[in-house]
Amino acid sequence: MAQAQTLEECQQAAERNYPLIQQYGLIDKTTELTVANIQKGWLPQVSVSAQATLQSDVTAFPDQMQQMYKAMGIDMKGLSKDQYRVGVDVQQMVYDGGVIKSKKEIAREQGNVQTAQNEVNMYNVRKRVNEMYFGLLLLDEQIKQNANLQNLLSANEKKLASMQKNGTAAESDYLNVKAERLNVVQKMTDMQAQRKALVRLLSTFCGIEVKNPVKPPLNSKRSTLNSERPELKAINAQLRLADAQEKALDASLMPKFGVFAQGFYGYPGYNVFEDMMNRQWSLNGMIGARLTWNIGAFYTRKNDKEKIQMQRKTAETNRSVFLFNNNLEQIQQNEDIERYRKLMADDEEIINLRSSIRKAAESRLSHGIIDVNDLVKEITNENAAKVQQCVHEIEMLKEIYDLKYTTNN
Repeated sequence: MAQAQTLEECQQAAERNYPLIQQYGLIDKTTELTVANIQKGWLPQVSVSAQATLQSDVTAFPDQMQQMYKAMGIDMKGLSKDQYRVGVDVQQMVYDGGVIKSKKEIAREQGNVQTAQNEVNMYNVRKRVNEMYFGLLLLDEQIKQNANLQNLLSANEKKLASMQKNGTAAESDYLNVKAERLNVVQKMTDMQAQRKALVRLLSTFCGIEVKNPVKPPLNSKRSTLNSERPELKAINAQLRLADAQEKALDASLMPKFGVFAQGFYGYPGYNVFEDMMNRQWSLNGMIGARLTWNIGAFYTRKNDKEKIQMQRKTAETNRSVFLFNNNLEQIQQNEDIERYRKLMADDEEIINLRSSIRKAAESRLSHGIIDVNDLVKEITNENAAKVQQCVHEIEMLKEIYDLKYTTNN
């Protein structure tokens, strides 16, 4: 397993690893096969048939003519009521009014719609990576501050142990700081367990090993919605499909012209008089041209066009809804970014003030002016301020990159 560090590497790896990526190849192959099958509509259509019939009546000469033939010594048996035929029918389309072309275009646009929808699902992978990646960054910062807090408490614990030996501090003060340090150690154990689980989850999702994620650069540049956002591309694909379907309606109204050839071996054949006399199987065939015009498409054309128009309106409505919701997301994310920026402006000063107060508390404790509880409180306040700064920074970064996801920039 390769090792990834940056957010972009994780997103790209996750997209390659996500099982839905295989859907692209399946859609392309299905579309290719569908178009190939439609194209075969230009090949000669051959049908083979065989039939045997027993009829209640057949074509025959009037009795007077049969008596006349007998008087002339001619045995006119007439057609037999049992008839047989084995034949082949070949038809070749010459002009179909654009039906095959429109069907291929519809098949391609349907494939494009499926591909675009698949891109929408794949795009959501980025958001899931963002959630895990920034969650991991936040845990790393909290673990770092926890380690610093442990070091600070440990230093004060050693100082109080020395003061206890010298008789300038009570044992309870020493135990109080030690208990607080052990409490912080417990929190470290809990956070490390959370980090291990999150690392495993992110690594499995990306298909690569993610050990030490790096903080992405702070890019506060405002961005607007990119027209390449997959949801918008999917809507455009649906509109193109509606256009292709409307062209197919026009093609269905056109007349069709083709040539054909028919042949069969059987009884009776085309020479009925010969078959009346001999009742023998014979080879028969014909070739010709056929012009057909099915006006049935006129009956439903108005309703079919209205249905396609409804599809367009639905797609446009979906576009409006998406743009509306996307704009709300951008407003919220920009406001959150600005809020975190204002909060971060005071974080450093708050940390400096808390550090000064904590150092003063340590000095007063050494002179016996305050008790150890006040010192622990000031140490905790200082650590809380540092953690708060980390949270503000990571949360602002997350909002910035969520905004990049929202606008596809």
